[in-house]
Amino acid sequence: MKSSNLNHLIEELEQVEQCTDKRLQQYYIQLAEVGEESQEKEEFYQEIQQEVKDLKQTSGKLLNCHLKMKANADELETRLKDVQASQKKRLIISPPPANSVIDLEEQKAGHFAQGLNFYKMFLVCFIGSFAGVVIEMLWCLISNGYIESRAGLVYGPFNLLYGVGAVCLTWALYKYRNRSSSISFLGGMIVGSAVEYICSWGQELVLGSRSWDYSNMPFNLNGRICLLYSIFWGILGVLWIKNIYPRMAKWILKIPNRAGKIITWLLVAFMIANIVMTSLSLARWVERIQDKPASNGIENWLDDHFPDERMEKIFANMEFSKKDS
Repeated sequence: MKSSNLNHLIEELEQVEQCTDKRLQQYYIQLAEVGEESQEKEEFYQEIQQEVKDLKQTSGKLLNCHLKMKANADELETRLKDVQASQKKRLIISPPPANSVIDLEEQKAGHFAQGLNFYKMFLVCFIGSFAGVVIEMLWCLISNGYIESRAGLVYGPFNLLYGVGAVCLTWALYKYRNRSSSISFLGGMIVGSAVEYICSWGQELVLGSRSWDYSNMPFNLNGRICLLYSIFWGILGVLWIKNIYPRMAKWILKIPNRAGKIITWLLVAFMIANIVMTSLSLARWVERIQDKPASNGIENWLDDHFPDERMEKIFANMEFSKKDS
């Protein structure tokens, strides 16, 4: 029935197009024949100007309709492919659930971490901060043959860059989770590169240090981002919203509502304390590099519990700007 309605609409549009062509042909002839002394010339010109205005308005509406229909077709096709892919059986790794299925399960359960609420976003940040460090440490082991810390906080294998990146990717791509992968790739490139640049700039501005430098990479921007890693961000965007996020959302769905809220707030308190302690210890580390002695009990405590050796081990790739070294 719906396809029949669409076919009927197409037929009507074709008829309108034919009528418009006939009317325009008459206008073309009349324009060529109109005389300079014709009394009806101005009225005729106004009629044509109104026709031009109507055509432009109609064209804009039809363009919006075209884009909407194209987006609807893309989403329906993608939903079909995702559901079909999630139903295929694999020997080693099971396929990710379709995002549309996760949405429906969250809605039916009235889950505490439904959609893009605070609970979901924080858990995504927490898990992303942890998973990013683990993956990068494994990559370092595979590529270099040794394990090196990639942490960004003093307590635990967490790096907020990955957590913030996961949140930004989820927030930016969530609306397009049921659209084709090309949209996720482009969105991942833009969002990931922006997050990486802002984090690098903010760290250097506040702490006077840089955790990475792409100055030797081609097509880099101030050494903070480069084309190669922007492409990696695009690939990650597709993997994230099509594979990793739905798996993560499915795991979070298994957490009971009451326990989930309590656990989330406990983790929030832990991460706030971790961020505060990291900021204090990094600031004190910079002061020690500048040969500034401890001036109070807190700085003495930081010197005892976070000496240079421990900080160098945690932040193995930390580089300080020349003005602070």
